[in-house]
Amino acid sequence: MRKHLIIGATSAIAQATMRHFAQDGDDFFMVARNAERLSALETDLKHRGAGRVASLVMDANQVEKHAQLFDQAADTMGGLDHILVAHGVLSEQTACQQSYEETLASLETNALSVLSLLTLAANRFEAQQTGTIAVISSVAGDRGRQSNYVYGSAKALVSTFMDGLRNRLHKSGVAVVNIKPGFVDTPMTVHYEKSMIWAQPESVAKDIYQAIRHKKSVCYTPWFWRWIMLIIRHIPEPIFKRLSL
Repeated sequence: MRKHLIIGATSAIAQATMRHFAQDGDDFFMVARNAERLSALETDLKHRGAGRVASLVMDANQVEKHAQLFDQAADTMGGLDHILVAHGVLSEQTACQQSYEETLASLETNALSVLSLLTLAANRFEAQQTGTIAVISSVAGDRGRQSNYVYGSAKALVSTFMDGLRNRLHKSGVAVVNIKPGFVDTPMTVHYEKSMIWAQPESVAKDIYQAIRHKKSVCYTPWFWRWIMLIIRHIPEPIFKRLSL
């Protein structure tokens, strides 16, 4: 029975992922901003076989409360084995281009708050010589593109930070799992036109569940995004500048 701390628990992907772990009888300490949705999720997970389920209403941008959050989660659950960071916002690129304040707000939510959580998780798990740290990043961080380079920059920062963290923590037996979804049909992307390469949260969650269980370093989901991004990363810059990506 594993003890999970889930940040951004009410996101579609996090919910679907927790349902897989609930079937294993695992315990959860969930953090999100909406008390009503947390309560409904708590009931759902218990019905699916979860052990202990607790929750806390908090905005992940309140970094000054992160240390207290970890202490409360560990005290409530009797320790921590896994952390999944799943909160974030899909930045409005046009607004960010016109306003540094909009850009900073995106970076604070999608990167800086995540780095705060990762720092605390890394130190805690390093001390206990075990644990798994997983973050839902994005393929957007693999190369800056005109359509979403502010969001992509935040995800690139998180991914690079995790690369270093993985290198640092390997000798301590701590796994660091970077999850890179492609296009996923969630409430956050409801206004986007969908095509055949868009995935459902349930299929992405299955990949995340397996990646965490097997302590995979990087998980592209669905799988074909690894090859799509390999191509995009290797497009020569003179050609790339002419593309509308």
